[in-house]
Amino acid sequence: MTEFFQTGLGTAVLIIAQSVLIVAFVMISLLFLVYGDRKIWAAVQMRRGPNVVGPFGLLQSVADALKYVVKEIIIPAGADRAVFLLAPMLSFVLAVLAWAVIPFAQGWVLADINVAILFVLAASSLEVYGVIMGGWASNSKYPFLGSLRSAAQMISYEVSLGLIIIGIIISTGSMSFSHIVEAQRGSYGLFNWYWLPHLPMVVLFFVSALAETNRPPFDLPEAESELVAGFMVEYSSTPYLLFMAGEYIAVFLMCALMSLLFFGGWLSPIPGLPDGALWMVGKMAFFFFMFAMVKAIVPRYRYDQLMRIGWKVFLPMSLGWVVLVAFLAKFEVFGHFWARWTMGG
Repeated sequence: MTEFFQTGLGTAVLIIAQSVLIVAFVMISLLFLVYGDRKIWAAVQMRRGPNVVGPFGLLQSVADALKYVVKEIIIPAGADRAVFLLAPMLSFVLAVLAWAVIPFAQGWVLADINVAILFVLAASSLEVYGVIMGGWASNSKYPFLGSLRSAAQMISYEVSLGLIIIGIIISTGSMSFSHIVEAQRGSYGLFNWYWLPHLPMVVLFFVSALAETNRPPFDLPEAESELVAGFMVEYSSTPYLLFMAGEYIAVFLMCALMSLLFFGGWLSPIPGLPDGALWMVGKMAFFFFMFAMVKAIVPRYRYDQLMRIGWKVFLPMSLGWVVLVAFLAKFEVFGHFWARWTMGG
């Protein structure tokens, strides 16, 4: 069996099996993410939330997904049929594609490439094309306005996200997620993680992730009170489901990035406790809980406020932080506090 996996066919079978495993994890997690999101929102509003389909309402997400799948796909008369159907598929595939380089533990990754951060940024940046294609192909002014809003919003906050990540790269000296996590290993547990030396940027990254994924309070492309349902207003059935699934998968990806970049990934927070994938998944679940709480308690921003924060607040702060971290790492201020690359990371 070992010899078979060393052949070309065996390698292909192994890669396909690992890919299916990652997609299965993401899709199963998606069901519970939607359920958890609705339950948290209901608890804040003192409601019960999903509680009928299955025990404790756990199968409500499955029922909703089946409802969308069996519905008829309606395409507007004046729409560009090919682009109209390609847009949700593109959004979904690109959201799943980025998970190929996300490690869950040491060696638990489909592709441990040394430019993993660039791969994730490239995949997430291309997701905006799915939104633009969907809004344009619908041949309606409301989806088109929603897609334009989304394009401007996503591009604006990608700049801040990229600059914040550059600070992490400077400290580590590598763009590999495995190296970034190992650079956070130390005898002080969670106090060795990057959340402490890069503390101001943790908040900026979290808020920028909300805006990048169109989550409340920055869900302006889908502001029902202004644009009906944004770029998805003409979609129904499975295409609509793909858009929503891609959005939640992108949110979960941001939770994974926060865990890897700032909170030690699969490393244990307490020295002596074993590291492992459970820590990684637990941190991702915690950050999704934070995303859900923000959705439930923070009112929606106006569009001009959103863009002003992105360009006039976050961009100067993240750019200034890159310069500051470069100085602190170069001259090894406080030893290895900002210069983890000297430790072999």
